[in-house]
Amino acid sequence: MRNKIGSAIIVALIAGASCRAAEAGTPPFRFDRDTVGFANMTVFEYQNGIAHLRRGESAKQKRYTRRCFVLCRTTMQFEKFARFDPNAPSLDDGDLAKRIRRVTRYAAWRHPLPDDERVVFPGYANLRQLSEARGFILQRNIGYGWPTYWRLGNARTFFEPGIGYQEGTHEKLNAVLNRGDLFVGFLTTLPHLRINHAVLFYARESGPAGIDRYLVYDPNHPEGPRHLWWSQRERSFEYEKDWDFVGGRIRVYQIYGMPLQ
Repeated sequence: MRNKIGSAIIVALIAGASCRAAEAGTPPFRFDRDTVGFANMTVFEYQNGIAHLRRGESAKQKRYTRRCFVLCRTTMQFEKFARFDPNAPSLDDGDLAKRIRRVTRYAAWRHPLPDDERVVFPGYANLRQLSEARGFILQRNIGYGWPTYWRLGNARTFFEPGIGYQEGTHEKLNAVLNRGDLFVGFLTTLPHLRINHAVLFYARESGPAGIDRYLVYDPNHPEGPRHLWWSQRERSFEYEKDWDFVGGRIRVYQIYGMPLQ
């Protein structure tokens, strides 16, 4: 009986999220359509997740770096406040820049705009297509990376490192996804410097008992979604291993969910 009740609640939550997305004029988030097509490049070189200083020609290359927070925020803002019209002629660089800045002036935690109030981007079908064709204009107009180091919300990583805070974050993450919204997470292992990064959570997948598995957009990896887990037994989050992270336990802090966060 309890299993039936639990299943009914899950179905109701999913249905409610779908209804809210439909009311806002926003189709379900899709990685290949709704994320940015270029990468946030790392400051350091990595080997098996261990950072090293760049040397030689690699150190001289001009790279788009320190923008993981900015790209996650921008992705959320385009999902909520922009729409695309692929059948209309595209804008010149000046007008395109103005419309990009209009989108990024909306606070990311605001409710999505109705379709007729959104900023229109003619000539492209979605954010992925726009960012691949006009990436330089997008990079120049979505903001700098250095202010993210001085955000007031970063202080939580020092004062709220405990398991209880992470359990609360896990509950909040599920609540956000259940209502059809997006969740930007600051990933850290402070005081160790294995990761200092932001990703955008957009879906939860079914997994083994006691494990919640999430799909995330990682700005370092525009080629496809990555996975992050919550283990009920360990009461902690874990992020998958890749060239830029050794993998394993991390802490997650929500950002852009409210003012000063």
